[in-house]
Amino acid sequence: MNELIFIPLAGLGHLVSAIEFAKLVLNRDENNLCISVLVMKLPLDYGVQNFIQSLTSQPRLKFIDISLDEKTSSVFLNNHDSFLYDFIDGHKSNVREYVQNIPRLAGFVLDMFCTSMIDIANEFNVPSYIYFASNAAFLGFCLHFQALRNEQNLDTSKYINSDKELSIPYFKNPCPTKVLPKHLLNSRLASTLFFDGIRRFKETKGIIINTFFELESFSLQALMDSEIVPTIYPVGPVVSFAKSGHFRNNMSETESIIEWLDEQPDLSVVYLCFGSMGSFEAEQIKEIATALEHCGHRFLWSLRRSPPKGKIDIPSNYTNFEEVLPKGFLERTKGIGKVIGWAPQVAILSHKSVGGFVCHCGWNSILESVYFGVPIATWPLYAEQQMNAFLLVKELGIAKEISMDYVIDFEGKNNKVDIVSAEEIEGGLQRLMVKSEENEVRKKIKEMKEKSRVAMEDGGSSYTSLGLLINDVITNIS
Repeated sequence: MNELIFIPLAGLGHLVSAIEFAKLVLNRDENNLCISVLVMKLPLDYGVQNFIQSLTSQPRLKFIDISLDEKTSSVFLNNHDSFLYDFIDGHKSNVREYVQNIPRLAGFVLDMFCTSMIDIANEFNVPSYIYFASNAAFLGFCLHFQALRNEQNLDTSKYINSDKELSIPYFKNPCPTKVLPKHLLNSRLASTLFFDGIRRFKETKGIIINTFFELESFSLQALMDSEIVPTIYPVGPVVSFAKSGHFRNNMSETESIIEWLDEQPDLSVVYLCFGSMGSFEAEQIKEIATALEHCGHRFLWSLRRSPPKGKIDIPSNYTNFEEVLPKGFLERTKGIGKVIGWAPQVAILSHKSVGGFVCHCGWNSILESVYFGVPIATWPLYAEQQMNAFLLVKELGIAKEISMDYVIDFEGKNNKVDIVSAEEIEGGLQRLMVKSEENEVRKKIKEMKEKSRVAMEDGGSSYTSLGLLINDVITNIS
């Protein structure tokens, strides 16, 4: 059988999506292919360890641990800016060692950060494809800024604290510089390495994007019309339907959440969750609590403890919420609200009582919300999430804004931390939860829910695109 090698980044948002995509390929392919997912464990857990341990190989899907020993991995942490790229490069010999024993190698599917593995694909004379776990608009931004930096020698750091709006070919509307990912605008080594990787996308046979044509028709058409990229394959929404919250919840926690939701009226609950890395300090938590108490809507709030200041780690669960919530809050909201730790998100978003989602705008969460037809209120935190928020609110019209340019300070370097006020939060919640026909966002996301399902069915846009990709892989096998 022909073996396809997947090399994802072992961050939860990247790994889960890549594995779901691998399953999609195998479900569709008629026994021509098998897939090996090579897992490179990061020295920091980022909440992935439990998920990796839960992975079990299936007849045509194998998980191969090619991780370096802890001591070697930790050495890379010494250089913050180049850590990720040094870490990935450090696995090249392990990849080579695994691949050289494969009798029929079909090619490589690489995470957007793993472009240095194109070298290994070239050594073995097989094609490589990029699996881009974000959206088409962000891919367009990356390609556009790579050209500005590397081909026009533009110093993009001038946009960091600017109020300008830029015309980016992959967006319908002018894009405010304040929603661009700041860490990609500066001239530090990390952003140089990032755009060096983006430049290598052009060496691959195709870019697979977790989106669908009906959602991002403008950006996808602009990418397909441009001469600068290989074939684009929109195959989404690739969504994980694991109701367990990626093995971070025990069954009784999940059951108690679902039982509570079962008791609430349809579309009455606003769900607040900020992703696997999302947490806030006490001052911001109090503003959220005040807004929830005043807005009068039922709520389910995933609230988690921030790591110590300046330490980059995943948030942990509180043992007692009262230590951080306003005095008496839990008692006063007992009838209408529930505060939880880690959230089994798919189980929540698919529940009929959930009518809105306050979201950090990570792309996987957005696609889950679209798939289940739940309107979003945007509150981005890091990475490309501010740009995702702009895409949802201004380009696609499927979200209301709480904030579009909020940035979390992971490194604890800023003395002044931005606070979103209770008034702003409450205003966003009220706009989100309007039930009447006037709620355009609710109407649009309902339509997009149907389109997302049609896209994945026989004859749908993503179904067709996946078929073309599999055909390309099989045709290339020498």
